[in-house]
Amino acid sequence: MTTPKTILARILFLLYLAAIALLCFMHVDKLPDVQKFILGIPTDKIAHFLMFLPFPILAYLAYDHLTNKLGHAILFALATLAVGMLLAYGTEYVQGKLPYRSMDMNDFKADALALAISCVGVFIVDITHLKVRKTH
Repeated sequence: MTTPKTILARILFLLYLAAIALLCFMHVDKLPDVQKFILGIPTDKIAHFLMFLPFPILAYLAYDHLTNKLGHAILFALATLAVGMLLAYGTEYVQGKLPYRSMDMNDFKADALALAISCVGVFIVDITHLKVRKTH
């Protein structure tokens, strides 16, 4: 049975994906100028990192529902990472085909780092809840 909380999480996940598409494919010349570096890191790489950090968290809230076995938690984490990586690469690939954007593999690296860190965090939360449920 799908709960109202799950429906809300899935709607939020879809809105997040729409926001990613908008940010990745819109004309950047319409954005205001920002400083080029923050703490020596290019601002656009920080933006890419922050854009993809929520992906595993939102996927977990929308589709996982606290797995019952360690193997399921591992599979969910790996599948989420794989789908996130495909999304990140896909956005860069499409940007490379657009006349007003360009493909930058360093953007993909920032996306991938965010996905990996977030997937590890979600996996830890998932297995922690698994251990708690087994003791009760």
